[in-house]
Amino acid sequence: TWGQHGQAAPGLGTARTGGTGAGDACVLLFVIGIIGNLMTMLVVSRFRDMRTTTNFYLSSMAFSDLLIFLCMPLDLFRLWQYRPWNFGDLLCKLFQFISESCTYSTILNITALSVERYVAICFPLRAKVIITKGKVKLVILFLWAISFISAGPIFILVGVEHENGTNPLSTNECRATEYAIRSGLLTIMVWTSSIFFFLPVFCLTVLYSLIGRKLWRRKRKNIGPNTTIRDKNNKQTVKMLGTSPLALFFQKDVCACVCVRERERKRWGKMFHTKGAHLIFLFMS
Repeated sequence: TWGQHGQAAPGLGTARTGGTGAGDACVLLFVIGIIGNLMTMLVVSRFRDMRTTTNFYLSSMAFSDLLIFLCMPLDLFRLWQYRPWNFGDLLCKLFQFISESCTYSTILNITALSVERYVAICFPLRAKVIITKGKVKLVILFLWAISFISAGPIFILVGVEHENGTNPLSTNECRATEYAIRSGLLTIMVWTSSIFFFLPVFCLTVLYSLIGRKLWRRKRKNIGPNTTIRDKNNKQTVKMLGTSPLALFFQKDVCACVCVRERERKRWGKMFHTKGAHLIFLFMS
């Protein structure tokens, strides 16, 4: 997600070329992502019986993913031809800010949804009072506000720069700024973002364990057919939540990996191995 810093590898030039198959795969992923997330949002908004608290969170995550897919063309452009960047400093900052905000929003929405499911399964009577549509909408707005604030430093850390003594028209890059690197702000942001990722993962692990234990004990009691149906629905929700964090690793980076040729992936791999924390953050977003 962060702009690449440093010179191009010798002999590789500034443009990256790939096969038609890779380009087709990118277009296919882009179209599926746009249509799928739009359909999710439309279904939740158009059908009254689909307007549940759980679906509100899913709709929020669909909106987040939709924005990420809309930013994908610019991100892929940086992979195919990272210099010169001809779209201006504002667009460089803005599309990365949106991508980071949406990543944070997805993480927070998954965590909040898991907390809701924990309360609904383990404390069903309290859940009817605590979990309401109005409160969930406020929570989602609050989570988005936190996401925007957390991604705010992007406007300082990223920008369009060129190498000294070169023609900006041919060497401009959308990347982490020299100021961000020298001042240590980039390192702070990387570690902050890593904590932003691992802390929710820890919370999810604890919540899934508690939910699993509750369902296991309830199954052993075998109260009745109604409880069995309810537990089946709860298990399906838990399975869905358990696979949701994988989306944090496969949003736009899957398409990027498909489109970048093998020689470039190896070169990127060397850079990532020298910055372990940065690697985690890149995969997270």
